[in-house]
Amino acid sequence: MTPPTRVPSSWSPPGRGHGRRGGQGRQGRLVAGVVGVVAAVALSACTGVTYAETPLPTPQVTTTTPAPAGTPVTCDNATQSYDPLPSIPASSAITDRSVRAILERGHLVVGVSADTYLFGARDPFTSRIEGFDIDIARAVAKSLLGSESKLRLRVITAADRLQVLADREVDMVARNMTMTCARWQEIAFSAEYYHSGQKLLVAKDPGGAVPDTGLEDLEGKRVCAPRGTSTLEKLRTVSGVEAVPAVDHTGCLVLFQQGKADAITGDDTVLAGLAAQDPYTVVSSAPAITDEPYGLGFNKEDVYLTRYVNRLLADMKADGRWKAIYNRWLAEPLGPAPAPPAGVHGRDA
Repeated sequence: MTPPTRVPSSWSPPGRGHGRRGGQGRQGRLVAGVVGVVAAVALSACTGVTYAETPLPTPQVTTTTPAPAGTPVTCDNATQSYDPLPSIPASSAITDRSVRAILERGHLVVGVSADTYLFGARDPFTSRIEGFDIDIARAVAKSLLGSESKLRLRVITAADRLQVLADREVDMVARNMTMTCARWQEIAFSAEYYHSGQKLLVAKDPGGAVPDTGLEDLEGKRVCAPRGTSTLEKLRTVSGVEAVPAVDHTGCLVLFQQGKADAITGDDTVLAGLAAQDPYTVVSSAPAITDEPYGLGFNKEDVYLTRYVNRLLADMKADGRWKAIYNRWLAEPLGPAPAPPAGVHGRDA
């Protein structure tokens, strides 16, 4: 296996006019750890206090059969999910086949990111995968199986998300995935659990001002986005901008640091994580290009499991657990926790 490209800590991107220093404290550790995260993702698939190891994910060719041309989208509100269960049932009372299989197996398998800082990223010093999405997955495992330790993390790329659900390689995907009507044709989504928006990561102004760069200002420029994302699809519709695909957002950051991309586009939460790892970048202050409602992904047939998780999410939003997870990961870069997104229910099975 070819080792991943390493960006020396003293290397300066072309034209940036600065040397790179690791810095001090937590920020310095994050900057120094960028390359470590890339290497760690390539060398291991999952970890945690008691998480079992899983094989290194390999790039997959999505073989899910697309809807025929002209097939109408079967929803007019992508955030509408199934009604939550009336309450969280006792495990012994659950008869649904898919959930019984999880209970008998003894652990929940969740597809996650290992390079999306703040949402799902491997700490280069502890090798644990941590973040907002990971804490949500832990909550599901604890509710369903009685312990957060009964969680197995499967590292996947953005392009893998639909296929691993269709192939039942995972029980759930918690990987900052935008809910769309097109995706509802292939998988099921929980109710919205986080609301984001697509923005731009650009070079920080030497004077300290936050640029208000928008996509319309990048004509003739190279903008990076991960393959298999709605972000890349949106980018390719912008006239005059060269779309530069990468495996993931960390790959985009490396291309940006190497001078092979002029900007990175993605959800503001993801970009905030990249900016925290590279102090010479900043999230543009321009308005979000899109609304990005996040949903947990499930196999299309797992309606009961989706309803179970919708009950749990509603309870977590009501009792403060959602806010606590937000404040743990996102309050520092994004400000105090907003009201959690309201669940929209009533979808027909």
